[in-house]
Amino acid sequence: MTQRIAVTLLVLVTVFAGVSAPVAAADQTAQCSFPATVTDATGTEVTISEDPERIVTTNPSAAQTMWEIGARDEVVGVSQFALYLDGANEKTNISGSGGLNVEAVIGLEPDVVLVPNTTYTVEKERVQQLRDAGLTVVVFESGDSLDAVADKVERIGRITGNCEAGAERADEMRTSIENMERALEGVERPVGLNVFFGYAAGGETFISEIMTTAGLRNGAAEANLTGFGQINEELVVEMNPEYIVVPSHAPIPSGPAYNSTTAVQEDNIIVVDANNLQQPAPRAIDASEEILKAAHPDAYERYQELQNQSETTQTTTTSTPETTAGEQDATATATDPETTETSAPGFSAVAAVVAFAFTAFLARRR
Repeated sequence: MTQRIAVTLLVLVTVFAGVSAPVAAADQTAQCSFPATVTDATGTEVTISEDPERIVTTNPSAAQTMWEIGARDEVVGVSQFALYLDGANEKTNISGSGGLNVEAVIGLEPDVVLVPNTTYTVEKERVQQLRDAGLTVVVFESGDSLDAVADKVERIGRITGNCEAGAERADEMRTSIENMERALEGVERPVGLNVFFGYAAGGETFISEIMTTAGLRNGAAEANLTGFGQINEELVVEMNPEYIVVPSHAPIPSGPAYNSTTAVQEDNIIVVDANNLQQPAPRAIDASEEILKAAHPDAYERYQELQNQSETTQTTTTSTPETTAGEQDATATATDPETTETSAPGFSAVAAVVAFAFTAFLARRR
């Protein structure tokens, strides 16, 4: 029983440790000029003196983002949950048995440390130790939409000196979202439920948007579940989802309540790569694509056509730029809107501490 609870909480750590969103960069231009001053989720003004060359990511979504913008070579340290990334095992693992390994991070002499809100919530003292040691630390706030994920990708690009790559990857995400919406015009949307170890993604979560972008209604959100929370069997029966979305590392739900649903009876179980579904990073789009393909195969074909058209248009536009000098000047002086800190949806600091303790317990057992 203890092991089962520990696994459940480990999953929650994986989910919520990755939930991060845009950081303000009010004084930073779109041209990646340095020094640059940003205001992070803690309200702290952080000055990045020069283009960073050594970066530590303390959560998997930040690491995935760096990989996706082609900046993996700049990353010198990752958490244990990012080791699924190709080549991540060649980086220094900055996760210790009791959480963030402060000594390991300091020893890497990073130019910038990217920290998610939940890491900060659980380990404020250790994050402060990094700052006291003179490291440049940027804390991200929590996000609840795919648009916020795209914004975060772009802003991480700016913070790390990869403006063009960050903006390009973010635009690719936005184009994919738009193309899915176009492909789904006029299509009836069945009720879906994302469930993992008895928990579900309700409204105001990026996982909810992954589902709705793919053409499902989020039954948990329609049942007024906000954030991530436990879901009871009575609600499952009442909801009667037509599709159940499960992350790849979680068991397919079973029992009388689930077995009575249309989803189980018609074998409409969509298993999605957990690293795509549960991390607010560029590959979240891949999760939407998987769901779209399974639930709406015809719309998926239309989506692929639109994607090909977008790629062709992008290639043509890139080969024949029409930006004027005046437009370049305007872009160079553009700034990001300020953002404020919010906590991870449905995941309190107390829960984070408990989950973190069980994660450490599992790490010791392994």
